[in-house]
Amino acid sequence: MELAAEVAEAYLRHAFDQMLAVAERVGEDRVNERPFGERTNSVTALITHCCGMTGWWLGTAALGRPSDRDRDAEFTASATLTELRGLVDATLRSAADDLRRLEAGEGTDGTGREHLDVGGPSDSSVVLHVVEELYQHLGHMELTADAFAAR
Repeated sequence: MELAAEVAEAYLRHAFDQMLAVAERVGEDRVNERPFGERTNSVTALITHCCGMTGWWLGTAALGRPSDRDRDAEFTASATLTELRGLVDATLRSAADDLRRLEAGEGTDGTGREHLDVGGPSDSSVVLHVVEELYQHLGHMELTADAFAAR
């Protein structure tokens, strides 16, 4: 399967746009709140994790770029809505560049590909994994927003 960077970028942008819409819906006062205590994630934590995950899979696993990602810190992050928009914008800019590089055939045998459960270690599988994860976590964010609305 050939990678179409433009299509993949559209899906990433769509997922992140919806995440930011959820963040706006819960509002500045609740974006950092965990709906059911410390064992659940805030919308900020989920967006921060999605940004870190996107950069790691596309940049490190697919292109071999070194990473200093602190995955655990993603789940304790706090931010304002403005900071979240900035983080998402930076992630999307980097992802667009990474996707074009992958489309051009620059993918490497970076670390992590062996953990892909479906589709093998191809560049396309890495990209589809990122899309899968983004939409899964978008669902978590929507459930979080629903929990706040039900209170």
